[in-house]
Formats: sequence, structure tokens, C-alpha cells
Amino acid sequence: MKLAILCGGYGTRIRDVADNIPKPMIPIGGYPILWHIMKYYAHFGHNDFLLCLGYKGSVIKDYFLNYKIHNSDFTIDLSGQKDIQYLDGTCELDWKVTLAETGTNAMTGARVKRIQKYLSGEDNFMLTYGDGVGDVDLEKLVDFHLSHGKILTVTGVRPPGRFGELNCDANGQVTEFNEKPQASGGRISGGFFVCRSEIFSYLPDREDLVFEIDPIRQLVREGQMMVFEHDGFWQPMDTFRDYKLLNDTYEKGEAPWVLWR
Repeated sequence: MKLAILCGGYGTRIRDVADNIPKPMIPIGGYPILWHIMKYYAHFGHNDFLLCLGYKGSVIKDYFLNYKIHNSDFTIDLSGQKDIQYLDGTCELDWKVTLAETGTNAMTGARVKRIQKYLSGEDNFMLTYGDGVGDVDLEKLVDFHLSHGKILTVTGVRPPGRFGELNCDANGQVTEFNEKPQASGGRISGGFFVCRSEIFSYLPDREDLVFEIDPIRQLVREGQMMVFEHDGFWQPMDTFRDYKLLNDTYEKGEAPWVLWR
């Protein structure tokens, strides 16, 4: 099943890191978060990618045009007799990556609509954001989507806690402290969508069309949206604090989404 990734974000809330690069290129452990997302989906056999480009899309294009150079040690012979010798590194030879310009200022719904031509003949496709990782069971997600026959499946996650949580007894004595608890209340959309091709009839080609507002609300009214509940790890990269958390988790070897090491 093809995977479309929304890659048009500005990363305005991570100015200390993302001034000159699009948000999906913000690194975790030296690799763009976009790469982490693609590695995760490829682990489950989904290696046909469609990237919806926007802000500084040329940076993403350059990364994939020079993928081996970005991810390998190499020797270059400046005499020209043997240009480049790759010494090691990561090389996803089975990846197919389509890079589509969907507009610098286009909102999410417009970006999805503008890749319709690249999904011709596909009954279903996967869709996610280029700025968040998780350990969602993609096999169960796809099976769930195919089982109910509705147009859209969204993965419902518990929002990560951003502050320490205190539990105490009646006298005020602390009985438990969790530094970054997972919220135990309602769920939010974590992305990791699966869509039937009928989704495009809900997407007029309008620059300001926000996928998460009019299209999804209409699907909800018509009973065409289902939620796949995920209680495991999920973390977006929205702030500098998130950037530090994801990088620290990765460097400690504790990243739940890293299944390929």
C-alpha cells in the first residue's frame, strides 16, 4: 500500500533548529525525522512513498537525489579517474520515492488532493504527517481499515504529557511522580491514516482546504470515519522541547519506533 506523507510544514515553533530547513528534515540522531518515519513504514513492507512537498521542498529533493552521499562514508577521487567510492552507510535500494510539489502555502487538504493523480488505480492508501513518530502496529491498522469498509481510518492516540504529574494522598504527601506521563484522558488524532480512494470526492482543490476540518467533519457526519486506538508510544515534533526529547530518546537507544537496528 502506498504511503503519502505531508511534508510542507514550516516548523515555526522550532526556530532554534528549523530556521533554514522544512520541518520534516529536522534531525533525530543525525537523520531527518522524515527518514525515521519512512524507515518505520518500510519495516512493515510499505516502501512506496509519495512526499507532498511545500516549504523548502528543494531541500527534501536534494536529500533524496543525493541519498547515498548523505548516508554513507565515501572517498572521492578528484582526478576524475574514479569519481566516488562508497564505503558504508544506509542504502534503501527497495524504496520508491515520488516527490510532488503541492504548493508552498497549501493547507493539508489541498496537498492530499494534489497527489490524486499519483494514486490512480489505488483502492486504498496510507497517509501520515512528516513530523511525528510512534510504534503503531501498522499491520493491525491496515487490517482494521480493510475490515470496516469506511472511507477513512485515523489512529487515535493519547497525547503525551508535557509536565510532571503528581499523585498525593489526603494529607498532601506525594505518593507518585511521573516526569512525562502519557495523558489518560481522551484521544487525539495521531495521523497514521488509512484512506479509501473515495476520500478525494471530499477534497475540492482549494488552497486553504484543511484536511482536518471540513473534509473530516463531513466524513464524521456521514458515518465514514473510524478510529484505530493506539495506547503505545506517539510523539510529535512541535517544539524545541519535543526535539530534545526525541533526540535524547534516540541517543539512549530507547526509541520505541526504531525497529530496524
